[in-house]
Amino acid sequence: MSAYAAGRPGGRRRLVSGNWKMNHTHYEAIQMVHQLAARLRAAPLPDVTDVSLHPAFTALRSVQTALESDGVPVALGAQDCHFEERGAFTGEVSAEMLAKLNVSYVIVGHSERRRYAGETDEIVRRKLDAVLSQAMTPILCVGETSSEREDGLASATVASQLDAVLSGRSPEVIAGVVVAYEPIWAIGTGRSASPDDAQEMAAHIRGELVRLGGGAADSVRIQYGGSVTDRTAAELHDCPDVDGLLVGGASLEAAAFEGIIRAGS
Repeated sequence: MSAYAAGRPGGRRRLVSGNWKMNHTHYEAIQMVHQLAARLRAAPLPDVTDVSLHPAFTALRSVQTALESDGVPVALGAQDCHFEERGAFTGEVSAEMLAKLNVSYVIVGHSERRRYAGETDEIVRRKLDAVLSQAMTPILCVGETSSEREDGLASATVASQLDAVLSGRSPEVIAGVVVAYEPIWAIGTGRSASPDDAQEMAAHIRGELVRLGGGAADSVRIQYGGSVTDRTAAELHDCPDVDGLLVGGASLEAAAFEGIIRAGS
């Protein structure tokens, strides 16, 4: 039986998020939403499950319209935002712009942003502030490199990232953040953390959240992300402290993503 069947502390619901990264034109995105909508109409989502889709900025409006016109029980998400409200920041998108499109979830601090765009913990903290200022939910990504794991520094690295972004915040604010554990060595590599590895780190994250936010830790949803497939999803879903999945490439195709959503339910 799924660990969700008996409920979890804080009433945590599972959250499965599809991060499309730099894939799908707006036309391809509409097709994907229609295909997913047909599958979800054929069989309702499990009661314990929430789903979000995070298309590229160019497809946000198209996906918003498709989700709302088809009545798809899926939330709209974004992959990133800028930390300033407005200004001379060519190529950037503000949190307010996303909120006006009915975006519900925004990914902040993804390892690919940290690696390719040079984002520091301070930038991630400011982005999380921007998302919260517009009453959206941030999905805060944390995770270690392969060398950090091999050197026994995985737990310390993740704790440091959490502390840098969440320290000094009220328990109420912390309770409204989603944390995504994404071991960098597993992203796009075909390697996935074992369920034991995922659970161990998720439990560590929850322990750090207790330190930072006290009782709020029970309410925080912790996702696992890193080469998730419909073959690995069920065991990951059933980890006691893993409350969902942040899915990359496997979320680009409706059948595969549906399989991940329903796995372990």
